[in-house]
Amino acid sequence: MPSLIDIRRRIRSVKNTRQITKAMKMVSAAKLRRAQERAIASRPYAAMMNRVLVHVARAAANEDPAEFPLLQTREEKRVQLIIVTSDRGLAGAFNSNLLRMAQRFIDERRAAEIRVEAIGRKGRDYFRKRRFELTGEHIGEVEKPEFAKAAEIADKMVDQYRKAEVDAVYLAVNEFKTVMAPNVVMKKILPVALPSEDKRDQKKNGETQEEPEQIDYIYEQPPDELLRALLPRYVEMEIYRAMLESNSAEHAARMTAMDTASSNAGEVIDTLTLQMNRVRQASITREIIEIVSGAAAAG
Repeated sequence: MPSLIDIRRRIRSVKNTRQITKAMKMVSAAKLRRAQERAIASRPYAAMMNRVLVHVARAAANEDPAEFPLLQTREEKRVQLIIVTSDRGLAGAFNSNLLRMAQRFIDERRAAEIRVEAIGRKGRDYFRKRRFELTGEHIGEVEKPEFAKAAEIADKMVDQYRKAEVDAVYLAVNEFKTVMAPNVVMKKILPVALPSEDKRDQKKNGETQEEPEQIDYIYEQPPDELLRALLPRYVEMEIYRAMLESNSAEHAARMTAMDTASSNAGEVIDTLTLQMNRVRQASITREIIEIVSGAAAAG
């Protein structure tokens, strides 16, 4: 049985740990609000981008499909995976769930050549240990997402796809859903898949998206030029929004994890305090017995 001093030392250590977890929870809660506002603010813009793409693509439907390489579908022999993780841990299953999904995605495509673009230290370390081909690593970008960095990554992906160096580009990310649980998402961003315009197809597929508005736009530029300009912007926005969503989901996951850790620390302190009281009571009882036994022997 541990001594009274050892138990008191353990209680003091757990209390110090609880103070740290409570502080980390408060920091993440403060950062979450700002990150959440940025992530939610980006969603209407992305939705409008999809809507505009549909209308412009419809206007340019008579153009030669070969003029739009980012819309051309090829057999997926070479696949580029962009994975957005955090730079730090202590966020529960935030990174492990995403990496597990990415590993499952890779295992299902063993016949294809998989390349990984890692945004975040945890993803970089995971794939580097497994000796995957890393086409790039971006550390410290998710904590403060910048559109310029997202555009740089998007330009690289677009250039590779245009040159047929890769046949598809997928994006793996934790999207912010609720404070309690993020939404792990794997989406294909290249080739660009335009939303369906046929309401009957949407019903047949069980989707609930609304049919795009039937509006006759007057384009100042030819629709084909607009479509060629919008497609790379769409890829840039998808990557930038993924970084915003991941940052928000990370703070939410860390806040939840630190709250759970603080609660667990409190339970450990209560258990150790009970154990300390039992050891102290046993020590007092033993001393009383020794005194009474000594008095009885002396008498």
